[in-house]
Amino acid sequence: MSTSRTQQHFDTLGTGLQVIETGEDTSTVVAAAAALGVQPGQIAKTLAVRAGDEVFLLVACGTARLDNRKFKDRFGAKPRMLGHEETSDLTGQPVGGVGPFGHVRELTMYLDASLRDFDAVYPAAGSRSSAFRITPDELGRLTGAEWVDVCTVPQT
Repeated sequence: MSTSRTQQHFDTLGTGLQVIETGEDTSTVVAAAAALGVQPGQIAKTLAVRAGDEVFLLVACGTARLDNRKFKDRFGAKPRMLGHEETSDLTGQPVGGVGPFGHVRELTMYLDASLRDFDAVYPAAGSRSSAFRITPDELGRLTGAEWVDVCTVPQT
């Protein structure tokens, strides 16, 4: 199971992070926020994206939306979301449960600046009912991902 790969990754690195099994559906931002008792923006969604020939993961705050202009300026192409099957094949995780760790293969990852609006964020941990709590800075450190600004957060 992919949640066990995520927990094993945490344990191997000695992070002290723990996968949270909610027992509830966390496959959407709204459902995850309700299950975890946090704001929707604190859910760190992991998107599988194609930009030209490059395929990568982008982690952004739950309420953020890809900004086509910012994305094209940064990556030189329009964003194209990968389909369910391709995402699952690349990560070993189901859409709605893809997180930044525990993948079946190594993937390039980027972190969107929208995550920095929060002290703690909750990415998925490899299933549609799991997550973990982490600070944006620690997420950046553990992933080694480059920070980018390719999303827009709607004003509330």
